[in-house]
Amino acid sequence: MTDARDAPRNPDALLRRAGVRGNPDRDQHFLVDDRVLDRLPDYAEEADFDLSHVLEIGPGTGALTDRLLGVADEVTVIERDRDLAAFLREEFADEIAAGRLTVVSGDALDVELPDFTACISNLPYGVSSEITFRLLPRGKPTLLMFQKEFAERMAADVGTDDYGRLSVSAQHYADVEVVEPVPKEAFSPPPEVESAIVRTTPRAPDYEVEDEAFFLRFVKAVFTQRRKTLRNAIRNTGHISGLDDADAPVAAIAEGKTELDPDVLGKRAGKIPPETFAALATVAAEYGLDGGENG
Repeated sequence: MTDARDAPRNPDALLRRAGVRGNPDRDQHFLVDDRVLDRLPDYAEEADFDLSHVLEIGPGTGALTDRLLGVADEVTVIERDRDLAAFLREEFADEIAAGRLTVVSGDALDVELPDFTACISNLPYGVSSEITFRLLPRGKPTLLMFQKEFAERMAADVGTDDYGRLSVSAQHYADVEVVEPVPKEAFSPPPEVESAIVRTTPRAPDYEVEDEAFFLRFVKAVFTQRRKTLRNAIRNTGHISGLDDADAPVAAIAEGKTELDPDVLGKRAGKIPPETFAALATVAAEYGLDGGENG
């Protein structure tokens, strides 16, 4: 078998052999820039990713798959397009026979994910958020292609214009780093937006949350009213966060019943770091849910 790292398959030739063209209406934009394709495994190796079993979502015609086989012991790809999945099984028949590649035909939001050690993918942008938040709780490093705006929001620091729900939620699970912007011309057909490669390195947050699902829901709720003060944002979004009494946690903070400084209620969500959101969520659950201090 030819070493994929020494002789990578040409992405344009793969498209021709597959007999396909990208379809923007189906969120298909194939990564065809050899330089970007070659750098993706490098970004994983320089961060010491465990590449014993790499997961790739949305492999298309296999240009990135080919590079991953050059550095990984085993690769599993999940492709929702049945025709492309069939092409991959034919194109990479030798690698499949050798037990180094598994092709799963299905939707990455529905199929059972393998026990992977890292995920490296050019994600379908239309479902990139849903897929990302299926991956991050698994606690494995990822190297993912996103729309540039989405990538910058994931990695944003508190107090910046891009900081928001996505920043807090993603950084709850991992350190997030934008490692390279990618131009439209790197894809066939070119998308309407610029792209970027994001590397996530899993780590435990430096704060505690008792109910992770409620924490993430609370963050989502408050950021729907990011221009409001936290006092009003918490009160106005109980139907989103699931609070039974959204006034109670605000009153508890204002009256000094918690460890939070009451002044926090006058701030806005974009100025609040993740650890403060965690403390706010804890108070919200304690005083605002049935069965808590207010129940």
